[in-house]
Parts: sequence; structure tokens; C-alpha cells
Amino acid sequence: MRAKRNLGQNFLVGSHYPERIVQAVAPVPEDTIIEIGPGHGALTELLTASGASVIAIELDHDLIPELTTRFGLAPNFRLVEADALEVDFCSLLPSATQARVVANLPYYISTPILQRLLTFRHCLRDLTLMLQREVVERIVATPGGKEYGYLSVLVQFYCTAESLFDVPPGAFRPAPKIWSSVMRLRVRPEPGAEVSDEGYFIELTKSLFAQRRKTILNNLRASQSRLGLSDSTQISAALSAAQLDPQRRAETLSIAEIARLANLLANSK
Repeated sequence: MRAKRNLGQNFLVGSHYPERIVQAVAPVPEDTIIEIGPGHGALTELLTASGASVIAIELDHDLIPELTTRFGLAPNFRLVEADALEVDFCSLLPSATQARVVANLPYYISTPILQRLLTFRHCLRDLTLMLQREVVERIVATPGGKEYGYLSVLVQFYCTAESLFDVPPGAFRPAPKIWSSVMRLRVRPEPGAEVSDEGYFIELTKSLFAQRRKTILNNLRASQSRLGLSDSTQISAALSAAQLDPQRRAETLSIAEIARLANLLANSK
């Protein structure tokens, strides 16, 4: 198994962890599954065997012949040679279909791919992802902890997040120096809080977590122009109306509190 360092490839080997991942997915023939980065097909083999329709997206051109040879004749398998950071996931699906995503994501681009997947959430039902363990800890973190941050808020705003199990370095070839974790994200039918402008909510969240050691007041003042605010009195007034202490730090704020502040600031512009 030749892995390409520039693509961040670490291939799953053996049967134990691929089986655990697919058991967690529990695919059925009625499912449509998008698999990102099938590699040598450790998960693909089990997913196609379930009878589900599998759309595999692979960037590495050198892996295409092997995947085509192994799975190309299966009526429920489709191989797409593409970059997951550029592909339109919804365009791969029949109309009104909601897919399930399964992926062993390269560590170095796992967060950008996850963020991109969230933009296509209207055609996705759930995502079972293997990521760096520290990233999963950040995603599932709750307010008040050091892991809680922008990624926690972004993902939990659109999904419910659950860490399932850890995967040791020895489950891969080549073996990485860090542990991985498998997590499940279920796309919410509606965002986790009511906001008048989702884009503004996201920008506000970025601003609040821009410098974690600073208070929310100082972070908001530093992002005043970015948030379309003409003066700092708007910030103070909105914090007061939202009943938020200006000296709090962003990692203490719940999604509901950030949403409340976002609505007040958006209306004051």
C-alpha cells in the first residue's frame, strides 16, 4: 500500500475497525451513501455488500484502476474521480434523495471538507466520519471547556454530534502518530437556534472566537467593521439587551446565547 504524503493518506487495514465503522452506519439497501476517499476499498467492500447505493469519491488517480477492477461491475457502485473540496455533493444524487456520508478524512484537510459538507446539508441525512481525535473532541465539546470553539458552534448549530469510538494508529498503514476517532453527525431539520441571518450568525461566531483570551466585548470591538457596526455603543447595547456580561469569554457562550446576540446586532446595523 503506497501512501502519498501530499494527500495525507493513511489506509485502514484489517477487518476489525472497518467492520465497526460500517456497523455504526448500519446501511440498508434503500440508502444512498457517499464515501469520500475509498482508498483501497476497506470500507467500500462492506458498504457495497450491504446493498446500499455507494458513490465513491476518490482524488488519487492511481487508485482508480484498483477500485474499478474491484467494484466497477457492482450495480450499486459508482466511482467519481474528483476533489471533495470542489465537488457538488448534491449534484451526484437523484432528485429529492438524502445521502449518508461515510469517510476516513485526511487529517490535514478534514476541517475544510467538513465545513464544505455542511454547506450541502440539505441533501445529506447523516455523516459518519473518522477524524483526528482532537478534532472530534472540539466538535462535541460543550460551553465552558477549553476544546469548545468556533468549530463546535458551527457543527452543533447544524447537526447533533456524537463521538462513537477511538481508532489507534496501528489500524492504519502507514501508521500516523496520533489517534483517530469515529463520530456521527445527524443533520438537524432546522438549525439549533432561531436566527434571522445564518450568515451573520457564522460571522459573529468567528469574531467572538477570534482571540480566545479576550473578552467578548474586546473581540466584538476588534471586529466592528467586519460585522457592519458603526460604533461600539451598538455592541454595548446589544450585549445589555441579550443579558450577556461583556467580560465573559466566548467559550462560555451557548449557541442560544450567540444566536440571541446575533439577532440583536443584525437588527441594529
